[in-house]
Amino acid sequence: MKLILSTSNIMISGETVIRHLTEKSNVELINSLRANFQAAQQSAPPKDPTITTTTTTTPYPSWTTLHNDALYIPTTTFTHGLSEDRPQYDITVKLFYLPGIPASRRCAHTREAIDLVLKELHVSSIDLLIVSFPGILFDADDDSEEEEEEEEEEKEEGSSDTGSEEPDDFDSMIQTWRTLEELQSAGMIAQLGVAEFGSERLARFLPHTTVKPSVDQINLKDCCVVPKSLILYARQEKIQLLTHNDCMDVLPVGTTRELLGPGDRGAGILASSPEMQDGVAGDVEPQWVVKYTAVVKDRGVVENKGYFALADVGSCVQERSG
Repeated sequence: MKLILSTSNIMISGETVIRHLTEKSNVELINSLRANFQAAQQSAPPKDPTITTTTTTTPYPSWTTLHNDALYIPTTTFTHGLSEDRPQYDITVKLFYLPGIPASRRCAHTREAIDLVLKELHVSSIDLLIVSFPGILFDADDDSEEEEEEEEEEKEEGSSDTGSEEPDDFDSMIQTWRTLEELQSAGMIAQLGVAEFGSERLARFLPHTTVKPSVDQINLKDCCVVPKSLILYARQEKIQLLTHNDCMDVLPVGTTRELLGPGDRGAGILASSPEMQDGVAGDVEPQWVVKYTAVVKDRGVVENKGYFALADVGSCVQERSG
């Protein structure tokens, strides 16, 4: 079963907005999801104690919705959208492909994530999609000969029995980029971008693309100086360099289970144990996370910002590992 998690628009959360804007993305994501779950639980009608069920299957909470084998947590109505006409906004989306998930799933994951954002904002296209591949960390010494030799050794020694990709799996990146180019050609995305690409990686990547990335988003961490080689190469290829404060592993498995499991800090979606019928049984495996931001152009105001995430639980996870 698929679990579709949503934060709704975190910009309408009053006092928490200022804090969210300065937090790392995983802290913002988890806090926003938990707050949205709690708000949905509090607004849900109370259970009628006189109604009992004769089935052994635990019904899903009233503040969630099951649709086509996907459980929306909480119920997502897609009724709000943007308050002004589409041309008034710059809409940026960042899609995180999570570690340990086979690259073969990314085509479906990309379309799922973009479709949810389009539906949520009531638009037919976005202005910029930035993709974050797992296993890539930006390094100011990214162009060193030592790192290039290490990457070649890792490719030659790549394990074929793990079922997951090696960091910096170049072929899977190109395959994924083909899907993004198709979406761009279809008019769903105006511009494409990448994250954590140094000049060496860009130089390897660009010859294999039909649509070049227009943005390279990098995490400088504690370093405040962008390598000169990257600045010069990006300028030559007309690629805009942006910085971010995102985490590489934005939604770990343990965090997901705590968020959805029983207990004071959990949403009570997952069963407390395989033998219990108090929730969805099975191992949970987060698949992807997408962050979207809609900025009003003439005012520079973030009107709508939020996240969607997808996790597989039960049979879907067992099928992959079996």
